[in-house]
Amino acid sequence: MAHTPGKTKSGKVPAAKKRLRIGLGIMLTLLLVVGGKLFMVQGLDVGGMAEAAFNKRLTATNLPAERGRIIDANGTVLANSVLRYNIVVDQVLNGENETFKRYNRATEEVDTISRDQGITELASALGMETAKLKEQLTGDKKYFIVARDVKPELEARIIELGVPGVGSEGISKRVYPNGSVAGGVVGFLKDGTTGQAGIEQTQDELLRGTAGKRVFEIGADGLRIPIATDELTPAVNGSDVKLTLNSDLQYFAQQAIQSQVNKLSADWGVIIVMDIKTGNLIALADTNAPDPNNPGAVEAKDRGVRAVTAAYEPGSVEKMITAAAAIEEGKSSPLDKFTIPPSLVIDGQQFTDSFVHGTEERTLAGILGWSMNTGTVMVGSRLSKDQRYDWLRRFGIGEAPEIGLPSEATGILATPDKWDDRQQYTVLFGQGVSQSTLQTVRAYQSIANGGVMLQPRLIDSYIKPDGTEEKVPAKEPRTVVSKETAQQVRDILESAVTEGQIKDAAIDGYRVGAKTGTSEAPREDGLPGFDGYTASMVGMAPMDDPRFIVEVVLQRPKGSIYGITNGPVFRSVMSQVLRSYDVAPSTGTPVRLPQFVK
Repeated sequence: MAHTPGKTKSGKVPAAKKRLRIGLGIMLTLLLVVGGKLFMVQGLDVGGMAEAAFNKRLTATNLPAERGRIIDANGTVLANSVLRYNIVVDQVLNGENETFKRYNRATEEVDTISRDQGITELASALGMETAKLKEQLTGDKKYFIVARDVKPELEARIIELGVPGVGSEGISKRVYPNGSVAGGVVGFLKDGTTGQAGIEQTQDELLRGTAGKRVFEIGADGLRIPIATDELTPAVNGSDVKLTLNSDLQYFAQQAIQSQVNKLSADWGVIIVMDIKTGNLIALADTNAPDPNNPGAVEAKDRGVRAVTAAYEPGSVEKMITAAAAIEEGKSSPLDKFTIPPSLVIDGQQFTDSFVHGTEERTLAGILGWSMNTGTVMVGSRLSKDQRYDWLRRFGIGEAPEIGLPSEATGILATPDKWDDRQQYTVLFGQGVSQSTLQTVRAYQSIANGGVMLQPRLIDSYIKPDGTEEKVPAKEPRTVVSKETAQQVRDILESAVTEGQIKDAAIDGYRVGAKTGTSEAPREDGLPGFDGYTASMVGMAPMDDPRFIVEVVLQRPKGSIYGITNGPVFRSVMSQVLRSYDVAPSTGTPVRLPQFVK
């Protein structure tokens, strides 16, 4: 009988060998379980453990977008951002690694770099002494700034060095090269990132752009893993905002109004220059304008743009609207005759003029040329109360210009049912109504432009990072009065300079039309009553074919109001504007409508 190996003659397996087989079986089972588990984790990853571990190794660094520029109509930079980085270090992590791995792009291999070599290379890149840098990298601080305001190209070199614990944080520095020139219009940033005032505030979303991100893997030792995930989402820089302002004329106008305010110890002053043909604002000049590089150097009340935020009673500049309404409604004409008493009493209300006179025979042109309240009430009384209100609304009173600046004033224009016995007449000469300087300029622009009102424009276009320029569309123009009425009103305004009492607005070689205004300024403490005056002058030139409007406003100038004039300032600024744009001198004969009826 044959003998089977591993069995006794009785056919039984020895106990030792039986135990061995059982042990091998158990080991194989365990290996199958472990292998299956590894397959589930690494192959199928049912529980997402591999993904979780991968995500734990990922580190993200934000890449700030470069904020767009603010430029004037000629491309002069008013606000610019410079992208810079702070180089930072985790001293603990840096000190724990005597060597680190770095991918060598030239050899396509991973090199082992000593800490000392890394510090030497980093010091060379930063232009620092190696010993001093090593001192800064050594310690127990988790965050320490090694270098500030590093340019982007240098930051990229430093990150490529891969020195343990060394990283960067992007910062954006805002710079305002022209200082206070258009400072209130441009605005400034809060904490160096968010628009706080002016265009910086209203256009913040477009200017700031979209931040990018750099994502890479780090190992358990805190070091970046070579030849691993390295994803870059580039930042999208902000768009540039191009304004209609001419910074040279803005500077000139700011100097002119600041000089006038200083001379007359006024609270503040404003000058607006507008292109009649386009509605473009060439200058929005304020006194005590802030320097956006240091806005805290001026009081908070001076950091805005009073040309659009300050609403006040306009005074006699409003008489233009009364004359235009009466002419358009067929109630009067420039040479219409009015018999004007020394004082006028109507509906129990008495009205007088700023100068003493007897009973006079005046034309409508003469009423405006000498800014007579009495005559204006007589003319405006030919219009119903609803007509008076409707014409003020038609000329944009009570409607904010919406040019893209914060806190634009709507002004106050009560409805006719709210007018008392006196206010129904005072609105005819600019009292009992309030408006901003820009609202007044907009009304005059419609007369200068043949009766067609254009939307005032401050933002001309947006320029994308790729250089594509998108014009900002203006609102549809609207016809306020007919061409014939507009021409007749322009003749009245020109006659106020040639024959009336606004002769100091005249400019050699150019025909000019203008109107002055004076009103009482309400008390600043909010109590009832008035404290001082608001003095203004608004005019256009050349009257052959009007091209520009300039308005000058002074708040609470000191001295007798009858001796204060904005004529020299108006003349200086308008002359500079006409020269700057090479406007040809007038060739036509100046209009000289008679002021009196003989």
